Amino acid sequence: MLTAIVLIDTDAARIPEVAAAIAEIPGVTEVYSVTGEVDLIALVRVREHDDLADVIADKASKIEGVIRTQTYIAFRTYSRHDLDQAFALGLED
Repeated sequence: MLTAIVLIDTDAARIPEVAAAIAEIPGVTEVYSVTGEVDLIALVRVREHDDLADVIADKASKIEGVIRTQTYIAFRTYSRHDLDQAFALGLED
């Protein structure tokens, strides 16, 4: 599984619509509106590198209101939260 963090600059008047459209793309697991240098951050999780091009270049970057994207591909996950959830699947408290 590949994880990419995508920083997205948008037309400020279209942030909610752009975020909603990106969130609907298969492979996008989360979209956040944020403060700072960019307007949105999306997390993309796919099986193949070619799928990244499909999600980011072919779909997300072509949504009306998207000005620019910048993509970071994750090498490793260090989050304890993700590991705890993976081992807790199917268990009831």
